Amino acid sequence: MSTPRLVGRDQASARIQAFIAHAAVDGGALLVVGDPGIGKSALIDAASSLASSAGALVLRADGFESERAVSHAVLNQLLAADTKGLELLSALHSSALTVALGIESGPTPDRLVVANAVLALLRQHARTQPVLVVVDDLPWVDRASAFVLGFVARRLGGTRIGFLAGQRTGEEGFLVRGEMATIDLWPLDDDEAAALLLSRFPALADDVVSRLVAESQGVPLALLELPLELTAGQRASVEALPVLLPLGRRLHTVFVSRVRSLPDASRAVVLMAALGGGEVAPVVSHAAIDQVAPAEDAGLLRVDPVTRRLTFTHPLIRSAVVEAATGSERRAAHQHLADLPGTHPDARARYLAAALVEPNEEVALLVEAAAYRVLERGDVVAAVAGLVQASDLSPDRTAKARRLTEAAYVGADTAGAIDDVSVLLERARRVDPDVNDSLSAAVAAAYVLLSEGDVDTAHRLLTGAIASADHHVGQHLLDEAHYTLLMVSFFGTLPRHWRGLRKALDRWGNASPILAISAGTVADPARSTPEQREQLDSLLASLVLVTDPHEVSRVAVAAIWVDRLDGCRGPLTRVARGGAGTLDGVAVVRAQLMLAIGDFMAGRWDESAAMTRRVHAHFEKEPFPLLGWMAWHADALLAAGRGNDKECAEACARMRQLSVPPGTGVVDRFVAQAAGLCASGRGDFEHAFHLFASISPPGAFAPNEPFALWVPLDLVEAAERSGRHDEAVRHVQAARTAGLADISSRLALLCAGSEAIVAADETATQAFERALSTPGCEGWPFDRARIELAFGEHLRRRRHTTEARLHLQSALDVFERIGAAPWGHRARSELRATGQTRQSSTSSADLTSQEHEIAMLGATGLTNRQIGERLFISSRTVSAHLYRIFPKLGITTRAGLRDALPKSPTSSAAIAPGPGESGPSRPRTTSAHPVSLDPRRP
Repeated sequence: MSTPRLVGRDQASARIQAFIAHAAVDGGALLVVGDPGIGKSALIDAASSLASSAGALVLRADGFESERAVSHAVLNQLLAADTKGLELLSALHSSALTVALGIESGPTPDRLVVANAVLALLRQHARTQPVLVVVDDLPWVDRASAFVLGFVARRLGGTRIGFLAGQRTGEEGFLVRGEMATIDLWPLDDDEAAALLLSRFPALADDVVSRLVAESQGVPLALLELPLELTAGQRASVEALPVLLPLGRRLHTVFVSRVRSLPDASRAVVLMAALGGGEVAPVVSHAAIDQVAPAEDAGLLRVDPVTRRLTFTHPLIRSAVVEAATGSERRAAHQHLADLPGTHPDARARYLAAALVEPNEEVALLVEAAAYRVLERGDVVAAVAGLVQASDLSPDRTAKARRLTEAAYVGADTAGAIDDVSVLLERARRVDPDVNDSLSAAVAAAYVLLSEGDVDTAHRLLTGAIASADHHVGQHLLDEAHYTLLMVSFFGTLPRHWRGLRKALDRWGNASPILAISAGTVADPARSTPEQREQLDSLLASLVLVTDPHEVSRVAVAAIWVDRLDGCRGPLTRVARGGAGTLDGVAVVRAQLMLAIGDFMAGRWDESAAMTRRVHAHFEKEPFPLLGWMAWHADALLAAGRGNDKECAEACARMRQLSVPPGTGVVDRFVAQAAGLCASGRGDFEHAFHLFASISPPGAFAPNEPFALWVPLDLVEAAERSGRHDEAVRHVQAARTAGLADISSRLALLCAGSEAIVAADETATQAFERALSTPGCEGWPFDRARIELAFGEHLRRRRHTTEARLHLQSALDVFERIGAAPWGHRARSELRATGQTRQSSTSSADLTSQEHEIAMLGATGLTNRQIGERLFISSRTVSAHLYRIFPKLGITTRAGLRDALPKSPTSSAAIAPGPGESGPSRPRTTSAHPVSLDPRRP
């Protein structure tokens, strides 16, 4: 048999098992030593169960501090119930034991007689079965029992009697470590600690597990007790964990009793260290070093001889020190810490608040200021808590309500605590009914209304509050109100919503730079001005220095609609790696969502999918109402691009199901974009046209329709392929009139590609070439490949087969790389129609057939112009192909072609036209045989 599985104790369990097996045959003693809470009792319990299951008689007792002065108290636990065993002893031994155990009265027996009587009794039992005597907490065993048990433990050889005892590290018992075998128990490592935690509390959030593992320092008792003192919200990481973790009953017993045994002066200094942050708590004076010596001797802390700073030997001792103090002692310690020179303003505010007995406006102002400094560092949860505390410290009713509403609007911007926002607003109304008129209350209430789907009321409340706001209102609060109104208008999508925003901005006229830019690039990117875009570019250049995650998110939101999201990629990635507690969880999710969309648009589809999975994992813990459905938009786009029609439909359905506010136009547009892309991929251009037209009617870019800039090429292609040439032409003209090509390289590429799609056959080739040479178009590989696919289709219809192959193969390479299966299928079908199938090159590199032909000709020494004439393509196209060929062959110069290719290549395709090529502009060779490419022939 084996001991029950104890996490991290496999080696100790194996030794226990071997000891029990040996003791059952030849006797012996074993001592288990470890710090409080390290798991000695759990190991001893497991050993007792194992021995009992193996048929041994287990006699168990524990030392108690309260019974340490009672003679033979532990012997009484072990043997008092064994009346039948006493009958087997001699009269001398039986009488001595019954008196020692308090069963009968009589003269005090000689302790040596008692010890021999116990040994004789155990040997009587060992005649019929093995015996295991188990005693825990040896230092608290009474002196009389200690003598007897020590006597017995040294005389067990050959008796079938085992003696197993537990003792704390550093405490002396009646057994000497060197006299018997010993098991030293050490703290669990981090992996073992996490495994133990999750085995008992599987629903703990990852960051909570990390905090508990760090605080427990591998002590199993702490790992199992600490989670029990946390709320359900704290366990799920929805609520912040306290600075000092509360101790459970057993931990309290283990640690607090040691603290209370200290002298008063020592406890006072140790308390200041605990409240001041443990490792960084300053020791007040040299005299205090002497005062803290008893705590150092007790093993509670260490004093650095150089820096004179205190370090607790275990993090939970800090909690024990605080729990052991009275309320007045804590207030005095906090006041002393606040008065220390050099104390940080945030810490001083916290200490002063904790030292108060009644409200104080001066301290409330300090706490409020500290809360806003915390907010600047991105810790929204702590900022809200600080503002609520400032409200609690406010003696004035108006100030108390104002701080509650400010806490509500700061918390509202996290979008994950809407219920808490409602509670804070209700508290503020009870304190001061007039608080509804404040701007901060309007901002917070607008978030609540928006989450409930009441866009119109949220918009009306905000516009009214902004219009009636006092001109002395802070700029930060005013910007927050305008930005919230921008978000409400975005969700509402109606013209009157946007008119209200413009009117509010015009009235004040001093918006922050990002708000002024967003009013153009988010509200109406098609009409954003060059000045706004230049200012945005400047903000992007300096964004790497910004630490506020909300500012990063807002710049990114302004950038995404004018195709500058890659300029935010570094700062967004930094925010996306954060988590609840240090950063606002919503800022993290916003960053992850924008990275997912940006990766999709930039052709990094695998990265987009991975980021979307992270967003979904975050939502499982914190279902932010205003963001939850947006992750499904990224899912829908990826499914559409990869031809997974069913997954796309399911993602769109989830968007509608989870959308908050429900039924708003913004969700309809997100759904239409993904569903339209899916329809285009499967060739259903009729359905695709209607979906894209619902976002942007053909021939117009309506004001305040940012989504229209996402689908100009999609709409034109769907219109052209569904027989709506006139609508397609009108949309191209509208894009040209709106100057969309000036906004970004993506829009320049899409506009040029759209013009090529609707162009007459005789001008289309030049139009496609212009589109594919758009500066910066390489940054949008999916869009560029779609245009190149359309170019290849056009060339094949014009029977320019060889050049068609070039562009079709190039498009196919991109579609296969990013996983755009529907478009890859179209490209392969077009290639087959030209008579070409994809083939491997004759070298180790994977050259396409066209690249192989160009490389072979280049190896003969022909110039780009001469190769182009042979293959009926432009010299510029030849140059582009050679640019791709060199890295595939592992060469860097044209001279390396000859060595990288077979020595005597031939190729009929190198000179013969493809099927159906004819006409005076396409001369054909008169030879019926392949033309030799021997280097000796020009």
